[in-house]
Amino acid sequence: MEKLTHFIDGNMVEGSSGRYGDVFDPATGQVQKQVPLASADELDAAVKAAAAAFPAWAALPALRRARCMFRLKNLLDEHKDQLAGLLTSEHGKVKDDALGEVTRGLEVVEFACGAPQLLKGEFTDTVGSGVDAWSFRQPLGVVAGITPFNFPAMVPLWMIPMALVCGNTFVLKPSERDPGASMLLAELVQRAGVPDGVFNVVHGDREAVDAILAHDDIKAISFVGSTPIAKKIYEVGSANGKRVQALGGAKNHMVVMPDAPLEATADALMGSAYGSAGERCMAISVAVVVGDETADALIAELKPRVQALSIQPGNVEGAEMGPLITADHHAKVSGYVSLGVEEGAELVVDGRGFKHAKETEGFFIGGCLFDHVKADMRIYQEEIFGPVLCVLRVDSYDEAVDLINAHVYGNGVSIFTRDGDAARNFVQHIQVGMVGVNIPIPVPMAFHSFGGWKQSLFGDHHIYGPEGIRFYTRVKAVTQRWHTGIRKGADFHFPQLG
Repeated sequence: MEKLTHFIDGNMVEGSSGRYGDVFDPATGQVQKQVPLASADELDAAVKAAAAAFPAWAALPALRRARCMFRLKNLLDEHKDQLAGLLTSEHGKVKDDALGEVTRGLEVVEFACGAPQLLKGEFTDTVGSGVDAWSFRQPLGVVAGITPFNFPAMVPLWMIPMALVCGNTFVLKPSERDPGASMLLAELVQRAGVPDGVFNVVHGDREAVDAILAHDDIKAISFVGSTPIAKKIYEVGSANGKRVQALGGAKNHMVVMPDAPLEATADALMGSAYGSAGERCMAISVAVVVGDETADALIAELKPRVQALSIQPGNVEGAEMGPLITADHHAKVSGYVSLGVEEGAELVVDGRGFKHAKETEGFFIGGCLFDHVKADMRIYQEEIFGPVLCVLRVDSYDEAVDLINAHVYGNGVSIFTRDGDAARNFVQHIQVGMVGVNIPIPVPMAFHSFGGWKQSLFGDHHIYGPEGIRFYTRVKAVTQRWHTGIRKGADFHFPQLG
């Protein structure tokens, strides 16, 4: 059986902790690889390599760092099918979705190629007599990324190019459930001309995460995962003097107005709720439907579609939904469906009994659809992270907005309507970080920034885009005077430059 390695200081390094985790093929339920689980000492070795590489990498002109990103972009283009294949085999997502993930990651690499323009500071001539002032951005040092299982290529690519092009060195701790993509990324980063030690990959579990939080030489941490862990990362990392951006969970809503085009709305809900088996932080898991007539029509449109989902291993042509990532996660999602029934919601489509005809040991579940869900139910309040769509019925647009604004999460939201006034009002007043109008998954492009509100984000900075540049650098302000030879004597009051 294949045993993966760490990537430290430009070398593939075998694990020395003696601990390994299993990497499953979600379609078959069989263990396909083992991944080393790092000790604090192994994490320290990666940090030391990154610290040693930092001075020379930071001293490179930003243009030369950007050229490495150009080469990385080309290499990712060449290897996107290979990378997507790893996502399908280890995560379970279907081929088209895996390719889409790689593409969205590539867009951030493309944005990072323009960093020399974004890293420019400001200059003011003659702020006082013979005095000039300017500011510029400098890298932080060694930074770390902790990434989730659901996007094992895209989320690392939200962090790596931004951190590196700003002049930092990087230690990645990917999910131990699907670590293969990170190793291919390490190979491609190296081939792009990034010097040894600048980028490192250390696999692991909680022990590695705790070591990252405690390490004095790590200056910043970027995290994507569940809200309880995001909150801990933020609190502990900040207490240890680190800059932290920690993106947490979500309960994303779609408001369906009575004038929404029914078929287009159903299309959007199918893709956003059941794509990637619902294992997306931007999945629409709640449809808030205004009016019983609209809700009845939408349920009638959705029910046969959910029942007819093509659920197959991700490498099967035409598959619409693959398996969940592990048996434990399958049990968790199934448990939420059972809970919804106990809470009194109407289970219109029950996917718990789905079994694939051939891959009987895989972690498959069918699409699930609930109607008449109430706001006090746990299936509404909590993130399920599976192919489960909850329909809530409300009497008015205002009730829909109040419902969403009262939720603890504020990651993503959409409204489907033909009414421009309603859409504009929605964009202005909804308390959510990323908003779509007739767009089911409102993930910002790479030249904007990604991040939610409330319990969906801990920290001051969103991820990638202009916010990524600000997160991975700090501003230094300089005030300068060159003496002209005229001596006026000492000045003991607060400087007045005018």
